[in-house]
Parts: sequence; C-alpha cells; structure tokens
Amino acid sequence: MQRKKPAPPEQTNAENFYYLKQMQARTPMVVVLDQGETIRGVIEWYDKSCIKVHRLNEPNLLVMKSCIRFMYKDSEAKNGSNHEGDNHQPQDID
Repeated sequence: MQRKKPAPPEQTNAENFYYLKQMQARTPMVVVLDQGETIRGVIEWYDKSCIKVHRLNEPNLLVMKSCIRFMYKDSEAKNGSNHEGDNHQPQDID
C-alpha cells in the first residue's frame, strides 16, 4: 500500500527569512509599488501586513504589503539589472 505524499506546508517562512536577512544587513532596498512608484531605503521592521522603510533625508514610510509589486536590492539596480518586468522586451536572436 502506497502512502500519498504529504501536502507542502502552507507557510515556508521564506518571506520572513528574507526580511530578517535584509534588516540585519541593513541592505539598501528598492520597493516598487503597484502604481509604479519606487521607494528607496532600508527595511526597519515588518509584520504580517506592512513594512517600515527607513529613508535618508526623507520621512520613514509604512508600506502595506498589498501595495508592493516587487522589491530588490539597490545594489542590483546600480549594476544595470533590469527590474522593470512589465517593460521587458525580448531580444531576437539571429
């Protein structure tokens, strides 16, 4: 008699691990909101529904996770990576 594979866990805690890692390293991040606006700063803390972004020379912001399209490390933007997923144009290979 074969047993069924157990269902994967509902929560992997990967998101929590990612936030903790970036907070501890004080990694400068870019947060892209669903309307296309970008916020640059360091994630100071997070909870189930929002993150607090600490910004230099600007007020800190409390951002609802539901309004975040994606985020990435600011250093990746300076390296020329394209994080505008919606605007990415595939290149033809001859």
